[in-house]
Amino acid sequence: MKLSEIKEILSTLENVEFQLENETFVPEHFHVTEVGQITKSFIDCGGVIRHEKTVNFQLWNADDYEHRLKPGKLLHIIRLSEEKLAIEDAEIEVEYQSDTIGKYDLAFNGKNFILKNKTTACLAQDACGIPSEKQKKNLSELAASQTSCCAPDSGCC
Repeated sequence: MKLSEIKEILSTLENVEFQLENETFVPEHFHVTEVGQITKSFIDCGGVIRHEKTVNFQLWNADDYEHRLKPGKLLHIIRLSEEKLAIEDAEIEVEYQSDTIGKYDLAFNGKNFILKNKTTACLAQDACGIPSEKQKKNLSELAASQTSCCAPDSGCC
């Protein structure tokens, strides 16, 4: 989800709720402690230099049970960040503390914002030599084509 999309959605909501893909909710007394832009420059395993920009939201589970973040307040924080930091309309990445700091993509299901699990991937698969799809083999063919180096009951295995 891009920053422009969350701003559009926030203007229609009464409450802001974040939910993990496993359907558990971020406690309703969370705080957004950071909104910023992260620029990452790196080289992949194929030697290609890459650049990424993401908008970063950090959610913090505070022990402040008296306050709830309302859509208007989050929209104000976003607009202030755009004004003061010149944040671009980029994809949002959410940081949220579980066992460690997790990074999530953001989606919306019509009612709640969904923290979508991120995964790693090779960006240079053509240079790695790793096939994009695992080759399937029939087990009966494997057994027939291989010869054993040990005889049963020979004590070598």
